Order: sequence, then C-alpha cells, then structure tokens
Amino acid sequence: MKLIYEKSKPGRRAGTLPRTDLPVPEVPSGLRRAEPPRLPEISEPELIRHFTELSTRNFGVDTGFYPLGSCTMKYNPRVNERLALLPGFRDLHPLQEEEGAQGALELMWRLQEMLAEVCGLDAVSLQPAAGSQGELTGLMLMRAYFADRGEGESRRRIVIPDTAHGTNPASVTMAGYELVGVRTDRRGNIDVEDLRTKVDETTAGLMLTNPSTLGLFDEGIEEIERIFHGAGALMYYDGANLNAVCGIARPGDMGFDIVHINLHKTFSQPHGGGGPGGGPIAVRGMLEPFLPAPAVVRRDEGFGLDFERPKSIGRVRGFTGPFGVFVRSYAFMRSYGPGLREMSEAAVLNANYLLARLKDAYELPYDRLCMHEFVLSARALKRQHGVTALDVAKRLMDYGFHPPTIYFPLVVPEALMIEPTETETKETLDAFADAMLEIARDAAESPELLHEAPHSRPVRRLDEARAVKQLVVKYGFDEHPALEDAVAGAPSGNAPPFPAAKSERRKDAGSAHISRYGRD
Repeated sequence: MKLIYEKSKPGRRAGTLPRTDLPVPEVPSGLRRAEPPRLPEISEPELIRHFTELSTRNFGVDTGFYPLGSCTMKYNPRVNERLALLPGFRDLHPLQEEEGAQGALELMWRLQEMLAEVCGLDAVSLQPAAGSQGELTGLMLMRAYFADRGEGESRRRIVIPDTAHGTNPASVTMAGYELVGVRTDRRGNIDVEDLRTKVDETTAGLMLTNPSTLGLFDEGIEEIERIFHGAGALMYYDGANLNAVCGIARPGDMGFDIVHINLHKTFSQPHGGGGPGGGPIAVRGMLEPFLPAPAVVRRDEGFGLDFERPKSIGRVRGFTGPFGVFVRSYAFMRSYGPGLREMSEAAVLNANYLLARLKDAYELPYDRLCMHEFVLSARALKRQHGVTALDVAKRLMDYGFHPPTIYFPLVVPEALMIEPTETETKETLDAFADAMLEIARDAAESPELLHEAPHSRPVRRLDEARAVKQLVVKYGFDEHPALEDAVAGAPSGNAPPFPAAKSERRKDAGSAHISRYGRD
C-alpha cells in the first residue's frame, strides 16, 4: 500500500475552499511559515479510497473477536451510539447553565446512584476520565482523609499484590506514597501470611482488584479486610475486573472503601487509542466530603452542581466528566436491568467454557474455576518445542483473531491472558478454541509456522530487538528525501518525483520502515 505522499500528483485537488471577503486575521510573524506547507495533492476519489483501505487494516471489536485479557473489550451496542447522538445530549455545551441542562444532570445523578448500588458504597463522583485517573483520585482521597485525621505524615505506605495492574504502582508513586509489594500464594490468592508482615500503623491502604488479574476470586478477602481495617488503613478496589461480579458480589460488602469503575470496560463505552473513557470513583460515606467538586446533586427544584465542599480535593478534570460516555454506559446498564447480574454470569460462563476447552493443551498455573478471564501458560510449549507465548499470539492473527494479552501478569511465565466477555457467541468461542488447539498441535509438528507468523497480515514479524533499539516512528527519509522536503514545507514543484511504494518488506523492518504500515 502506497503512502498518500506517494500517490500525490501536482495539480490534483480533493476540494477547494470558498473565497471570502471577510478580513483575514494577521498571523504573528513568529508563527508564520517561511513557505507554504507541501501537502499531498490527490483527487477526492483517491483520498477516500486511501483512507478506506487504511481502515480495513484496523482490527476492533466490530470486526472480530478481541479476547484481550483484563481489558474487557466488549461489543458496544449501536443503540448506545444513537442515544449519545440525540441533539439534546450531543449539542450540550459543558458551560450550559443548570436550568438548561436538567436532563443531562438527571442522567448523571441517576448513573451515580446506579454505580453506588453496584459497588455497595455511599457516594460517587463521575469526574475521573479514565481508570488510571480514578486510581490517582482514590489515592488523593486517602491522603485527604488521613490528613484530616492528623495522620497524613505517618500513613505513607500502600500495599499492592505482585499480580497488580501496571497502573497501580505508577499511581502510588504519583500520589507520593511508598510502594509495598505482597506475594501471591500457590492457589493464586494474596499470601495472607506475607501480608501480615507488611501492614502496620504506617500503612495507608491496599490496592487490589478482585477477581485478580489471574481471573481468580481471592479466597481470603474477609481476612484481608480484617488485617487492613484492624490497622486503621483503607482498602481500594481497582474496578478493572468488575465485569465478573456485578449483581453477584459488591466491593463495598467485601470491605473496600474506595472503588474506581471503568465505564469503558464494564459498561461498554468503546475504548482504545488513549480514549475516550470514564473512571468514576465510589466511596464509603466517611470519604464523601473529600470527593472532587463540583458534585452532581438532587435538589427540591431539580438537579444541580454543588461547589460548596470545603474538604474536597478539588477538580481532577476541567468539567464534571466525559458526558457522552455517561449516556452510553447509562443506556447499557438500563438495558440489562437491576444489578447487571446476567451480564456477569454470561461473562464468567464464557470464560470457564474456554478454559475447559484449552486447559489440557496449555499449562494451567492455577487449576481452579476462573471468573471472567483466565491465564494459561505457553511454558511447556517453549520448553518442549521452542514456541513462545509471542509465537502463539502472532499465529492467532492468521486465524483472524486478535491475540490475547501476553506476558501479563508477570507471576506467570509465558502468560496468555484470555477474556471473552459476555457478548460473544458459543460459535465464536469454539472457533477461537479450535484455533488455539490447532496452534498447540502445530507447535509440536511444525514450530517454524509459529516462529514466522503472522503469514497473512500487512506487516510480517519484525525484528523485535532491533525495533526497540532503533525505533523510528516516521517514514525513512534517508531513502526518500522527497518526503523530507514535503514535510519540511518545500514550495510546490521543487521536490523530485515521489518514489513508488515497495511491494516487499524486510525482515529487519524494525529500523527504517517500522511505521510505514501503522505507527504514524
């Protein structure tokens, strides 16, 4: 596939701007270009075809099965999109006065109430715009709470398990806390005996997701709650895996004081590429005064925003939250009905069905019923046939499936982390299981097939080591100086003709051509 610059021909246009008699604002001299930008010159049909062809190279939940463990990449029903595009929601300005935004404020208030019930807690803020921001907000609430009690200087340590999401230690560091790790035991639970040695009067709290990233519900959660609350510490629930327990078990009932919810995971808001997302935070009543301001509240005369919160940590984003996300998630939750129990039961059933089909072909580190996801290991394939988890993932692409999460969690060597979600049919799950079983057979009979996979994708296997050491995220100007002139703003007509696209790709494409098909 040629780059759009390689398709360019002098004089072609995809459109023209209308002339106007309005005065043109003066551009400050320091911001003016020395020369007009050299843009690709291409006709409208070729422009449309170029970007349409690019779009066919994308993979998403709308085009295929996306079993990306811990990410909960479920299908987003199209009715959610239609509702989010209703003019009253779509055209609402974030600075609209309360009287003119009553419908939106009511939707947000009702969403807060539903999330509080799902979590088993007392109050919710919709402000955080992502799970990672929800984590940081939760830790800021901990700091404010302990500071208000006069314990801000003494409570400096946060405990996280060795199966934690990578954002957990990052958030702990950003919040100014000291990180304390705790081991996982042989059954995939937090090692309670190790935990006892890590919790004392200097501990501010625990960060835990339950079920864990191993896809296992922690069997010692009641004892864990006694340890932390007995030391006066708080418990924070990473809601990344909430999809497994809605309507079945509530984090608040497990003893958690703070929960962040991923609307872009559990409640179907599309996500990827850095956004959009939503990471509301739910808290126990004692933490409610510290929630971000303003708060969406219900009053006698309707709904409004409450700015008068003297103990609040303040804003964590410019406005009250990513509103389009709220509309989609609210619609999704209302369609399932009370508690969303059916959603979680189907997700757990799908995961256990896949686990039952695959556990004999791949190593199962923890032989237990899983929740909404599970972790296999390609360790035996590597030991016996030299086939790694990366080889399995690359080969899956030849079957039309997005690979699962690999090499996470770190406690499982050669990890394959699989999450089917509740939105996939049995036929899709069977096709995926059949592909995984065939890959396991190929590992024994034709391992070179896996080492060289994928065979049918636009980009073949890169030299991963070289790509890391010589990362290039733009086109190879050293080979095509015309492109450098174009980007630098050379006047039209001064650059030499654009070269033809290459039809073959080098095995060591990790250097000069790494971005040609998609890193830009």
